[in-house]
Amino acid sequence: MKKTLILAIASLFTLAVVAQTKPEDALKVNEVKHDFGKIKAGTPVSYYFELTNITDKPIVVENTRASCGCTTPEKPTEPIMPGKTGKVKVIYNAAAVAPFTKDVYVKIAGIQQEMIMHITGEVLSADAYEQYVKAKDSKPNN
Repeated sequence: MKKTLILAIASLFTLAVVAQTKPEDALKVNEVKHDFGKIKAGTPVSYYFELTNITDKPIVVENTRASCGCTTPEKPTEPIMPGKTGKVKVIYNAAAVAPFTKDVYVKIAGIQQEMIMHITGEVLSADAYEQYVKAKDSKPNN
């Protein structure tokens, strides 16, 4: 009975430690914030956040979600093996003309806290984007 109680307490302690692990302790991300800069309205853009497994065990990305329906994250389909890199593709639809900041949440199996990454940029109307490109192209390179 005493042995069973000790085993049960040890198991609970292990679960508590795993639940308190932070995503940063398991994965290294190439950047937590990506700036698309100025983009043309109606032209979707995408970016791959690269997640490198810094543990000695495979990591499974259970789920990805975004702070807005205008942003679609796609999780890796396979576990990320130790020392290897997986990618989370993020697509922003660029439908609304305005500056934007959106959050992308990544849920890792066995870790309660989600990893958060951000995308930013400014969507310009077709005319404003054309003017921006012309002005940018006419500047001399220094």
